[in-house]
Amino acid sequence: KIPAEYRPERNLAAGIEIGFGDLEKGFSEADYIEEHVYKMHYASHCAIEPHAAVAYFDERGRLVIISTTQVPFHVRRITGAVLDIPVGMIRVIKPRVGGGFGGKQEVILEPIAALVAWRNKRPARVVFSRREVFVSSRTRHPMRIRLKTGVKEDGAITAIEMDGLMNSGAYGTHALTVLANAGGKVLPLFNKISNLKFSGRTVYTNLPVGGAYRGYGATQGYFAFNQQIDMIARKAGLDITDFIKKWHIKEGETSEVFKALGEGKEGVSQIVRSCKLDECIDAGASAIGWQDKRGKRISSGKDRVKGMGVAVAMQGSGIPEIDMAAASMKLNEDGSFNLFVGATDIGTGSDTILAQIAAEVLTVPAEKIIVLSSDTDLTPFDTGAYASSTTYISGAAVEKCALDIKDQLINTASDMLGVPKDGLILRMGKAVDTKTGRKAPFEKISYHSLYIKNQFQIQAQASHTASESPPPFIAQFAEIDVDKKTGEIHVVQFVSAVDCGMPVNPALVEGQIEGAAVNGLSYALCEEYIFDSKGKMLNPGFWDYKIYTDRDIPEMKTIVVNSFEETGPFGAKSVGEIGINGPAPAVANAVYDAVGVRMYETPMTPEKVWTRMKEAGVI
Repeated sequence: KIPAEYRPERNLAAGIEIGFGDLEKGFSEADYIEEHVYKMHYASHCAIEPHAAVAYFDERGRLVIISTTQVPFHVRRITGAVLDIPVGMIRVIKPRVGGGFGGKQEVILEPIAALVAWRNKRPARVVFSRREVFVSSRTRHPMRIRLKTGVKEDGAITAIEMDGLMNSGAYGTHALTVLANAGGKVLPLFNKISNLKFSGRTVYTNLPVGGAYRGYGATQGYFAFNQQIDMIARKAGLDITDFIKKWHIKEGETSEVFKALGEGKEGVSQIVRSCKLDECIDAGASAIGWQDKRGKRISSGKDRVKGMGVAVAMQGSGIPEIDMAAASMKLNEDGSFNLFVGATDIGTGSDTILAQIAAEVLTVPAEKIIVLSSDTDLTPFDTGAYASSTTYISGAAVEKCALDIKDQLINTASDMLGVPKDGLILRMGKAVDTKTGRKAPFEKISYHSLYIKNQFQIQAQASHTASESPPPFIAQFAEIDVDKKTGEIHVVQFVSAVDCGMPVNPALVEGQIEGAAVNGLSYALCEEYIFDSKGKMLNPGFWDYKIYTDRDIPEMKTIVVNSFEETGPFGAKSVGEIGINGPAPAVANAVYDAVGVRMYETPMTPEKVWTRMKEAGVI
């Protein structure tokens, strides 16, 4: 088992170590060692809507909590446990939420609102100010990563060692799982390295508390990993895109890391069944003009030099053998369907996606699916919106449920039409006999089942969990101009090519990838917590904490490369997190391509770039 360590008396919130092969032998066989330390910083999720919770009592004296949460069922469970209130006395409702990105995955304000309401028997409301969101909610964990690789002259990697030191802040939230993901989501990508070690520690400090943030540890790991492979490819005289194609995991392959390292526990063995990373690399490189611009250091104006960079990543689709979702449906007299899901739409479009999956099974327009989500009294259980799980896990539950409804429709139509059910199919909201052409519209099937014969409600429920977590893949390319006089990085163009299986809704896929890419660029270049000597944050607001706005966004292009994931609903995998992992390393690699200096620390502000150029004698 993973030797997870917890020693609060030494400020150690978590510790972890896994490995395989013979690390010393691998390094001894190398022609040279590439070893560097990379640092990634604090970040706020910057959801436009702050954390908020309202608690009141309904007409039966039960406590109702309306919350901007990603995890309504966890809110109910934890609030009940904290306040010693039976779960049956609590109802949690998630309304439309103005963004989450992981920041609303924890239960922070809900027990406070509930306690005030419970004690005073009056409604209570708690809303964070923006300052409180920055300081008192959750952040991305800052992390220092030491990455050591043993390399042959031809670029073959004989050994790799990754060691992480992560700042958890005042509490140990997600201390083990985010740390584990820095290795678990990154190291399987190059599965042909025989000697590997991953270790890490998470420590307590008197600074803001880390938590779940889109990318969840993988973002920190890929910042180091992608820069290191760029260095190795350049020393071997190889184009990094060709180098990646040779070394990355392929369809039908596995990695020992999958089994050794899960999210804070032992992992699960799995085989990659769908991977179009080669095609993503080719499509992205063609779209950005990789061969024409990389390595040319083209002048793009006075003191400006052009650079090109690329980064690749894989993620996951839910947490295997942990995440679970359920769905229920019923047929109405007009041929519409009510779909009840615990899945939590936080602006990701999951209500739309789940409606589309049900509609596809039942051959009706998505408008015929009436979705109700995230009400612990009315909807079935779902672990929540995190870990890129909704399409893959919740979508599979909806697909199962809709298939059950489909069988009931066909059975009832068989009774109505007096024909064998084997000859019936669903087509455009009707059950159709393929031999005679006779049809039974869903409206008539509903009336028949409810009012005429053998009355029953056509309804179903289904649950789903998974024993594997199929990874999506992405290649992200950055074209930048570096001002050698000021150190300013101007992102000219950013291209993402993603394999997320078969996209259920291509427009929403594009929105997820471009939103994540902008999020990642903002984090890479300008977002920064500034503290005084005692750890007090000095810039807890959007006036002094710079984030990307419309004026900063470069030309964006997203290419969706279709694959088919046989374990996913209609071949789908996840897409929500993976797009944030590549911007920082892609830009860092582009800086080297432009001016020949490496950026080992984020944010890559003009001051830091200028200082690195001066140290290297570039200016």
